[in-house]
Amino acid sequence: MNPPNQPQKPSGPAPAEASSGRKPWVKKSPVEVFLDQIKKQEEKVAEMKAELQKEERELAKLQQARKVLEAS
Repeated sequence: MNPPNQPQKPSGPAPAEASSGRKPWVKKSPVEVFLDQIKKQEEKVAEMKAELQKEERELAKLQQARKVLEAS
């Protein structure tokens, strides 16, 4: 046990070790950061468009079913 006034040492590997499976940190310029944000937003919008198309197809199916039910 540690005395109460001494901080505990971390038992895991140091975060700077390359063996942890993480890529080394590389400083990016403000332009690179901005371009990465644009790329992420484009990907997000593409995903949302695909989801919207899926939801619109589902809505169209339900509307057709409603027409059949109302015609009965």
